[in-house]
Amino acid sequence: MKPTIALAWHPEKLETDAVKVRSPSLVVCLPYTSYEKTVTEALDALNAPEILRLQRKIVIKPNLVQSSPFPVTTPPECVGAIVEYCRRNAIAEIYIAEGSGGGDTMEVFRDLGYLELSREYRVSLIDLDKEPVMHLRNEKCKLLKDFYLPQILRDGFLISVPVLKAHSMSKVTLSLKNMIGVAPASRYKASAFRKSRLHGKNNGQLHQYIVDLNCYRKPDLTVIDATVGMAEAHLWGPPCDPPVNRIVAAYDPVAADAKGSQLLGIDWKTVEHISLANGVLGRVCDEDLCEKE
Repeated sequence: MKPTIALAWHPEKLETDAVKVRSPSLVVCLPYTSYEKTVTEALDALNAPEILRLQRKIVIKPNLVQSSPFPVTTPPECVGAIVEYCRRNAIAEIYIAEGSGGGDTMEVFRDLGYLELSREYRVSLIDLDKEPVMHLRNEKCKLLKDFYLPQILRDGFLISVPVLKAHSMSKVTLSLKNMIGVAPASRYKASAFRKSRLHGKNNGQLHQYIVDLNCYRKPDLTVIDATVGMAEAHLWGPPCDPPVNRIVAAYDPVAADAKGSQLLGIDWKTVEHISLANGVLGRVCDEDLCEKE
């Protein structure tokens, strides 16, 4: 079977006759009071109900790289607030999906409280490492000419929900980097880390793999849990002190990641994968980074 040709990023997908997004690159950044209140306010500011009501399938992708609790991984309380919001504003089927890099995904779900979340909200948990995949090809990608994408992500509305973290190799790990988790371990595991083939031989290759992967499937909506933040690395080291105390939301994952970098005190232009993605997967407008703060 021949691979499907992957499509390029098209910001006009966010506009229909019924929905007009004022600025696809708008980033909302609000002080955190509670997940229920602040997630609602952030998504309302993006006119999210008008987008969500058109969906039939919504897939929420947290960052559950391993079984370490928040702020290393996305807390179930944040995802629960997003599920509630989607339920109020859409009739879609809702799934929580991850392919953990550091261990068996269902064990990670269990360790981090997602089984309880699943039962409480009657939402299915999906192990992306075990889902049927489709073979995609994009000659424009520099390193990842072919990619095996879990089929569930092809036609659903994808919400990326990372936590705010610095990263020892990619400088930050936010919405774009969170997509590494969708790569099935059966295809991309080369070491103890289950997505290691997508980290390349050096940090430069890692940045390019992040961009290439997002050319096949980028998030439709990003919600960054920046209530605390990891100041120096993604799996260890001190949390941000004081806590960042923000929720960030945007349709454009590049703009969202630029804002997240800013909250960590990092110039987004120095983060190679964000710079490479700017103008390709989204667009950073410095004015929009401050618009709703």
